[in-house]
Amino acid sequence: MTDAAAPNFAEPSHFGPSHGYQPRQMVLLGAGHAHVHVLKALAANPPGVRITLVTPHPLQMYSGMVPGYVAGHYGLDDCVIPLEPLVRRGGIRWLQRSVKALDASAQTVTLDDGSTLHYDWLSVNTGPVQSRTQLERSMPGIREHGLFVRPVEAFAALWPKVVDMGATRALRVAIIGAGAGGIELAFAVRHRLPTAAVTLVTGTTPVAANYPEAVQKRLLVLLKKHKITVLQDVAVGIQADEVRLACGAGLACDVPLIATGTQPPDWLADSGLRLDEQGFIAVDKYQRSTNHHQVFAAGDVSTRIDRNLARSGVYAVRAGPALARNLGAAVAGREPESHEPPMFTLSLLSCGKRYAVASWGNYSAQGRWVWWLKNWIDRRFVAQYTKLP
Repeated sequence: MTDAAAPNFAEPSHFGPSHGYQPRQMVLLGAGHAHVHVLKALAANPPGVRITLVTPHPLQMYSGMVPGYVAGHYGLDDCVIPLEPLVRRGGIRWLQRSVKALDASAQTVTLDDGSTLHYDWLSVNTGPVQSRTQLERSMPGIREHGLFVRPVEAFAALWPKVVDMGATRALRVAIIGAGAGGIELAFAVRHRLPTAAVTLVTGTTPVAANYPEAVQKRLLVLLKKHKITVLQDVAVGIQADEVRLACGAGLACDVPLIATGTQPPDWLADSGLRLDEQGFIAVDKYQRSTNHHQVFAAGDVSTRIDRNLARSGVYAVRAGPALARNLGAAVAGREPESHEPPMFTLSLLSCGKRYAVASWGNYSAQGRWVWWLKNWIDRRFVAQYTKLP
């Protein structure tokens, strides 16, 4: 959506301060891929309502470029969206805090400093979460010894230390989790640390289990070619120099890189919002909470009850324009518009050395040209929020 098509967030005039009323407040929790689009829409068309953004990080790292950063193809500045320019242009109050609790009935958010925010509208796009508490139960030692991919901002700050370690000795790196993110990271680690022993621990399912068989075969051939060991086993514990496996064996490991699936944030459990079976916010076709219509959500923190969608950054990006439109509609008292994600999306998996595998439905391809396509798409996404007029 272009700036010219930005949604109208203007508050009806009788709610303005000049009439003696306090402006109503919209709170944005998180600065995920959907919310950066909302922030840009606000910057293009400053609202009459008070907007507060709550997110702890000054830079939003684009997850699609994390494997390229790990591989050394990108510097950190290439992969991040500074929030300050977007916030300043939109006249938005920004609190560099994390969420401690949410009370949907009282319409309040409690922050990690104990302060409370009231909202008239709330939008949640906090991004993927790896719950240390939940993962510690299934993998004792993970909190102490694991290098977590989420939040990506923290991971990006720690990764150069691993690279420095790899410059002094051959490391043993285990990537735990063989979804798209784990696969890309395995290739990226192999490229960046050519002397390392790299192992991909897949869990109970094979590599890329959610992808068509043709894609799985392509990836297995490439993993073997790059000398990445694949273990279809479950990690059940992590020690200082070893990953314990369900089969009873121990995998020698200096760096256990945790790329498992995501969990809902802990503060959702007692929020009063209707959740799905896994604990994520249940939303309708308008990206709106199914039991509190002043609450919206997009990205990994939410689940569409009418569509079976993967937890993918692609869908979070696509939800941004729809979320911006429907937040504008909510403020103006208009009817929301349904968001209809496409049945198929283009998936591009980077494979370390400027090489990638593409899939769309049952079609797949691979080559250097696929990587350059991914590079162009990723850089274009970041540029639209960093190169502002």
